[in-house]
Amino acid sequence: MVSSRAHEDAYTAEPFLPDRGGLPALRRAAAGCRGCPLHRDATQTVFGTGNAHASVMLVGEQPGDQEDRQGKPFVGPAGKLLDRALAEAGIDPDDTYVTNAVKHFKFTRAEPRKRRIHKAPTLREMTACGPWLAAELAVVEPELIVVLGATAGKALLGSSFRVTRVRGTVLEEEIHGRPERLVPTVHPSSVLRSDDRQAAYRGLVADLEVAARTLA
Repeated sequence: MVSSRAHEDAYTAEPFLPDRGGLPALRRAAAGCRGCPLHRDATQTVFGTGNAHASVMLVGEQPGDQEDRQGKPFVGPAGKLLDRALAEAGIDPDDTYVTNAVKHFKFTRAEPRKRRIHKAPTLREMTACGPWLAAELAVVEPELIVVLGATAGKALLGSSFRVTRVRGTVLEEEIHGRPERLVPTVHPSSVLRSDDRQAAYRGLVADLEVAARTLA
């Protein structure tokens, strides 16, 4: 009998990846992913979207409530704020590909039928979902990755990542076997939660301006 711990350690999306077909094939395959338990409660897989030849790939944490319902990343308030910050920083949102480190919404409820409350994914869940992100990077081949928040940073750069230490800087790292340039910043949802939203928004724009200058 396989222990529950051993079964958890075996969580991976790898068997669900298609052999070929680009982003459309990846998106179709991800819809049936059962690589970790998060699919059980989520409405649907929320795969990345945007320009398949984008210069910039934006990587967030996981879908939120609205993303889970609509099936697209960053369609809620945080997504609208992100689009505004990108444009202000000089990055065309149409020249981006937007995705998340984890493709299913993880949440908790205080009571049945109550609002679903976001719950951060574990490192094991992020690792299980890693093959999808690796496949997206291999197809899009962005010039730059913008890392949105601590969870995305840990998924890409390891558990020691701290967004406060490296935000607004250009990192050069090997990610899923590819040399990549990355600019970390905060997740736009943290701006919405900030006590000083205006200052937090200015900080996000300043970090994205670093990304824009790196692409120039």
